[in-house]
Amino acid sequence: MLGGLPFGVALISACGAPNPCSGHQFDRLKRYSLPYAGHWVVARGDTLTFPDAPPMSDRFRLGDIILDTSTIIVDRQCVFRGRLAFRAPKPDTIAATWFGQPEQAIVSGWPVDLGPFAGVSLAWAGRDSLSGSILIDAKLGVQAQPGMTARFVAGRLSSRP
Repeated sequence: MLGGLPFGVALISACGAPNPCSGHQFDRLKRYSLPYAGHWVVARGDTLTFPDAPPMSDRFRLGDIILDTSTIIVDRQCVFRGRLAFRAPKPDTIAATWFGQPEQAIVSGWPVDLGPFAGVSLAWAGRDSLSGSILIDAKLGVQAQPGMTARFVAGRLSSRP
């Protein structure tokens, strides 16, 4: 017995999986992610064009991207919480997850009823603006084709009046 627990239970607890939201790898992920954190408002964007499926084109309008710094564990990976707010086809806000890399941030999550999308990729386009593109979900069998566009620019929502 060790502290009231059988020795085997104490040994298994001590050897359990480490917390993915701590340690060197997470510190690095957090350092790359924090500059992207905040509330971003989509200022302008391309229309989404599906050359082979015109009825699916222009079915949505992304309004806001909110990248929070609270963490969540998904598939044994620590990522950050976020939200995507849509203005069309109906006002809706969905939960998303995200993480930053040196060259971009990846936001995962998309309403299933809006099409074969996985999320958005964001890259710096200025000191307080991001350029984004819609990510296609390859698991659904859709491949991005030449002529299929969906890019946007977002600015940081100012907390000043």
